[in-house]
Amino acid sequence: MIRAHVLLSESIHASADDAFERANISVHRSSAGLGPDELITALNALPGEGPVMIGVRSKTKIRKQIFEAVPRLVAVGAFCIGTDQIDLDVANEDGVAVFNAPFSNTRSVAELVIAEVVALSRQLFARSWAAHEGNWRKDAKGAHEVRGKTLGIIGYGHIGSQLSVLAEAMGLRVIYHDIVNKLPLGNASAAESLDALLAEADFVTLHVPNTPETRGMFGAEQIAKMKRGAYLVNASRGTVVDIEALRDAIQSKHVAGAAIDVFPAEPKAAGDRFTSPLQGLREVILTPHIGGSTQEAQANIGREVSEALAGYMTTGRTTACITLPNIDAPALRPGGCRLVNIHRDVPGVLSAANQVVSQVGLNITGQRLETGGGVGLLLMDVDLPRDDPRAEELRRGLQALDHSLRTRLLG
Repeated sequence: MIRAHVLLSESIHASADDAFERANISVHRSSAGLGPDELITALNALPGEGPVMIGVRSKTKIRKQIFEAVPRLVAVGAFCIGTDQIDLDVANEDGVAVFNAPFSNTRSVAELVIAEVVALSRQLFARSWAAHEGNWRKDAKGAHEVRGKTLGIIGYGHIGSQLSVLAEAMGLRVIYHDIVNKLPLGNASAAESLDALLAEADFVTLHVPNTPETRGMFGAEQIAKMKRGAYLVNASRGTVVDIEALRDAIQSKHVAGAAIDVFPAEPKAAGDRFTSPLQGLREVILTPHIGGSTQEAQANIGREVSEALAGYMTTGRTTACITLPNIDAPALRPGGCRLVNIHRDVPGVLSAANQVVSQVGLNITGQRLETGGGVGLLLMDVDLPRDDPRAEELRRGLQALDHSLRTRLLG
């Protein structure tokens, strides 16, 4: 029996199918990112009347109009690290579970940054460009080893800390800056301030999320404070760096070069025209947002997010969910069923829910309630087969409570 349907957009890796197949969730695919109207049509066209889910990457936007037009939508999977493309506040208010993959492409991004640090230090791209044009630039001018140099990491999270370990193994000295106190790995040390890091680092690499505080955080003022002749690497978010200010600093030779993988405006699809003020500068490496674009990372992301979505559909588990309280739900008991009730976090919820169970004449065999972010998640097990009419009566009773947002019956 098909438990639910999921629409996967933007060519999500086939590794996602395994978890869905084990959970009896039917997979529907779209190779391209879908616009709002296309998305609404595709989701509402999924078979049956039961719950539906969607998996997206960075291009497909899940905004308020999607949640309003598709009431069957119970969960969204971001098959990537970021969730900027999803309106998390609306998802929370509607009781929609949102999952992402905060760890799965960490290694891929860290390896790309290491490669770019070496390529910048050895002028690999500029010399390759010259060779393609027939020029033989065989000299050591401006080329350096990275060993003994200082790498300054801004944002010491999952990627920044792993980059720290790789860089140290190559002989780089590592300093970092983060707005949260972080335990250093290896011999890395926290800089006294962002300004102190910029003045000292030979390579500055950015690994920060897209927040109001980070948008435009690296502008002309910060670039001017960089050590003269240093390099900048941005593989975080395109809104973080002032591209025009960076271009000016490279042209004036204050910054020796840069490697940029993310941009303020990016093409919607592969093959679309790309433009940037940094084009034509031979000291700059431009890559098309490929930090996490390895087969290994995409396979890991496919498995991680699909397992989270499948777990939510089969047991109500919300471990690592962004929009709902986190509960690591156990498997259902044989012969029993489970009610998953998402509600507004108001007093008296549990007593009202228990009263509904009492009115139906059932015993509760397991119960778990967690609250946070203005919503509550109640998992309630009863010793009753899912296909017993009283189970559906119980579901309707819980959903009819004033504070209820969504109630599902599992079994």
